[in-house]
Amino acid sequence: MRNTVILVLFLSAMAGKAQQSGFGLGIVIGEPTGISFKSWIGGNKAIDGAVAWSLRKPESFHLHADMLWHNFDLMSVSSGRLGLYYGVGGRIRFQNDPQLGIRIPVGLNYLFEGAPVDVFLEVVPILDLLPATDVEFNAALGARYFF
Repeated sequence: MRNTVILVLFLSAMAGKAQQSGFGLGIVIGEPTGISFKSWIGGNKAIDGAVAWSLRKPESFHLHADMLWHNFDLMSVSSGRLGLYYGVGGRIRFQNDPQLGIRIPVGLNYLFEGAPVDVFLEVVPILDLLPATDVEFNAALGARYFF
């Protein structure tokens, strides 16, 4: 019985801490749609990314990674934490000709209280550089579980 209580207390402490630390894995739905990851690297900074597919261009495969900064002081919620994030990163999309671009994500990130889960909503202007210069936008909704 004592071991069970200690295990429950340990897991509860880890669940509360896991959202702003550690590694999260989940899904992203929108443009693109696929598998999302996030790794907190200290304070309010994180690296995120996805391995995904385009819904607009079904034959394209998409990889991206971003450096993110979070501000959890702008909005208060009764439970959990809601933050605005912004960042910069890169994307490569494989179609007929691979496309390379710069991403500038802006979004909202909600961290559940007492559960190692987050949800996010983001919009992302992208400046494609290769093979031609172009501007496009991505938008997505996602969720991740933190280990």
